[in-house]
Amino acid sequence: MKRRNFLKKTSLTSVGLAIGSTLLASEETTNTTTSPNTSKEYNKASLPVVVATWKVKNATAKAMEILEAGGTALDAVEQGCMVEEADINNKSVGKGGLPDRDGKLSLDACIMDKNGNCGSVVYLQDVTHAISVARKVMEDTPHVMLAGAGAKKFALEKGFQAENLLTDAAKEAWEKWKVEAKYKPIINIENHDTIGMLAIDKNGDIAGGCTSSGLAYKLDGRVGDSPIIGAGLFIDNEVGGCVATGLGEEVVKTVGSFLVVELMRQGKTPQEACEEAIGRIVNKPNSNYKNFQVGYIAINKQGETGSYAIHEWFSMTKFQDGVNEQVPSDYYLKQ
Repeated sequence: MKRRNFLKKTSLTSVGLAIGSTLLASEETTNTTTSPNTSKEYNKASLPVVVATWKVKNATAKAMEILEAGGTALDAVEQGCMVEEADINNKSVGKGGLPDRDGKLSLDACIMDKNGNCGSVVYLQDVTHAISVARKVMEDTPHVMLAGAGAKKFALEKGFQAENLLTDAAKEAWEKWKVEAKYKPIINIENHDTIGMLAIDKNGDIAGGCTSSGLAYKLDGRVGDSPIIGAGLFIDNEVGGCVATGLGEEVVKTVGSFLVVELMRQGKTPQEACEEAIGRIVNKPNSNYKNFQVGYIAINKQGETGSYAIHEWFSMTKFQDGVNEQVPSDYYLKQ
């Protein structure tokens, strides 16, 4: 008993000293903070941060608008992704996306918050904002993923409006494709593809979202990596986040986004982690990587970012410290 009381008193004394030290440190350091599960510090002045795949400055601008107004990272990624979903000139996301080989347009999306909660929809039809439906799945159901007719029914019950998402331009492109009906993944189609977005808010909390209409002229029912937690998107608020773009089948095979985050947990920078994850794809036996594209972007708890792809022309849009810019990605295959 005496030993137990001694340890108890010693522990309380240590706590008191720790609190005193913390208060002193907080008085001396006003511009940095520390993640609760890492010894590294990040500069508050560099927050908030938004990054996204490809050239999507309007989307990152909307996300940053939310963050600067005090919104959460989750709100920011949803609102940012919605910008691209509503853009009919974006042929790979939301309304205006290219259909499958049967002329049907289906959407995939997922979202993940700072607590590891996530929601996803696959093969969603006739509802523009798949990212928002995914958030409703996360927040209003005990499930992670809803698919097809069930996902649409859920969306309509939640007040989303049904509409025809196949634009005249997308239908015309499909009609032209049917002449030869050749199916082949197109590298860097229109220098654009799935939008994946990551954000860190002023509190240092991370969230991510990913939304896509999938590969043009895919088989009816095909689902890629975009709505798959751990493949197209993964967030760990202690470490960082990652999103993927490109040929989803190859991302799924290596659980790419989860891999990048785990590599960062082991101490790699976002850039190093993205490069190693691409290496896992291109170094597989009999990999056909010269004929498809995969790209990753990542951010860590300190606000550091990275991006890497198999082929040239992949890019990341980054909004940080008042600058909204397109950042060309380094790549593996030098052509």
